[in-house]
Amino acid sequence: QSLPQENVVTYTSAGYSPSPIKIKTGEMVVFRNEGGQPMWTASAMHPTHTAYPSSDIKKCGTPEADMIFDSCAGTPLGESWSFKFNNAGEWKYHDHLNAGRYGAIIVE
Repeated sequence: QSLPQENVVTYTSAGYSPSPIKIKTGEMVVFRNEGGQPMWTASAMHPTHTAYPSSDIKKCGTPEADMIFDSCAGTPLGESWSFKFNNAGEWKYHDHLNAGRYGAIIVE
């Protein structure tokens, strides 16, 4: 039996790549920081992070924080943050610490 495909988005000084990335409902995306500065990956729109269903920056630091498309903190260089997408659609996201860097996940 094959392992589920690992969907990796790499963050560098050029932003997130690949973007968009296409995945299937229920798959995980790993956001890997190779960018030299912390990345705070979060759902659009900046700064509220509410585009992905149930996501909201206000839920950071609450028991719901693990269920939202928001890393809720900077992910250091060399580390990664993962999120499982259970909602189909096209979900835009950005780096909360550098909002000019953004991308999209297409969930089929």
